[in-house]
Formats: sequence, structure tokens, C-alpha cells
Amino acid sequence: MRLLNLVPVISDVWTPEMGAYTFQYLRDTTEVVTLKLEHGPSSIEGEYDEMLAAPEVAFYCEEAERGTWAAGKFDGVFVNCFGDPGVRAAREAVRIPVFGGFEPAMHMALGVADNLSIISVLKNVLPLIHGSISKAGLGKRVVSLREIGVPVLDLIDHQLVVQKLIEQSVQAITVDNAHAIVLGCTGFVNVREEVQAGLLEAGYDTVVIEAAQAAMVMLENFVTMGYMQSRLNYMPPRQKDRNWWTS
Repeated sequence: MRLLNLVPVISDVWTPEMGAYTFQYLRDTTEVVTLKLEHGPSSIEGEYDEMLAAPEVAFYCEEAERGTWAAGKFDGVFVNCFGDPGVRAAREAVRIPVFGGFEPAMHMALGVADNLSIISVLKNVLPLIHGSISKAGLGKRVVSLREIGVPVLDLIDHQLVVQKLIEQSVQAITVDNAHAIVLGCTGFVNVREEVQAGLLEAGYDTVVIEAAQAAMVMLENFVTMGYMQSRLNYMPPRQKDRNWWTS
């Protein structure tokens, strides 16, 4: 099985350490290749960034299915962002399963708690996530959206991120009546265990869901079981003229 980890930005944010953490629960026989975009935003922190990333995400997913580029053919694609840029469009264009960060994390969280809180990076991202919640019909289960006030490209400050995630998680539990926490950015790498341990130390025995790990495991399982997106929902695009910008 070959999976594409598509980082939908143009910046060099991905590291081998991030890969080791994100892919640690995959089978030994699963091969993962990581690519980033050639055109688009340096990070995704709102609808505008999501829109800029989406066209090339859909194009890359088509190439991944065809196997017509140097990276070869893939059995599934993870669009490595909690905002799911271009995911629904890509599903119309290909038969291989395509996931972003939002849906797998939320479906996993639904199995462990009734009331969920999503904690993301900035206020700018919250309307985008709120739209995803509405589309998924999860409004009654998500009791709050919170943010830590740290831009995506500054998440390398590990201790600051962990501290702020614990603070916001405690607030989500005590103020919003959340029963479990979903980390609302796939850039929150290698922090879940510390956040969950910090909550337990504070007296809150709950679960913290990391989105990228959840997405990769779900994608692997979908490929193994032969699942794909429903063509009754994600109908193939009709053939017509379409222009692609060059600048």
C-alpha cells in the first residue's frame, strides 16, 4: 500500500521527526511519501488560504491516482490540514480515498465522548472549522471552539504550545463541559501525550485526539477494506473547458 501525505502549503514545514510521529501507528508494509504544493499559501489559517491551496490539492490527488508523475501511483491521499482544503473537490475527481484532518479526528472523538471541544491555532481559523462542523452536522456534539493564539509557522515552540493547549483544554472542560479534546491543527505534532498527561495531572481523565495520526490510520483502513467515497455524493466532474492560471 502506498499513501500520499500531501502537505497543502509551499513552505518547508515538514520534517522527518514529524513523519515518525504521525505515521507511527501504520503497518510496516505501508509506504508513505510526503509532498508539498508548488503553488499556494505558506500556511492555512482561514478561508482565503484554504481557497488558494484547494486547486493544486485536487490536481495532485488526480496525479496520485493516475501515477503519471515521478512519485508514482498511490492508493490513498491524506491532505495534511485540519481545514480539509480541496478534499471534497478531490473526492469528485478520483476514486481513491481522500481525507483531510477534520473528519477522521472527529469521527474518532465521537466514539469516546459525547461533548467535544476543538482547540486550534488562531481566531482566523475558527470560522473555517465552524463551517466544517456545520457541513458534518456535528453542531450538537461540539460544545466549543477554542484557540491558543499561536500561528501555524510558530508551532515549533513546543513548550509554549503544550502549555497553551493544556490551559485551553482545562477551560473547555470546566467552562464548556467538554468531555474530550480534538487538536484542531495537524501542525500540533508530538504534543498529544503531554497535553493528555497534563490534564490527568490536573484531575481530568479524558482523551486528546491528534488529527494527523487519526487521518492516516483511517486512510490506511479504507484502502485495506476497499472503501472509497460514494459516487452518489461525490459525482465525477463533467468534461468541459477549464483554465488553469499561470501566475
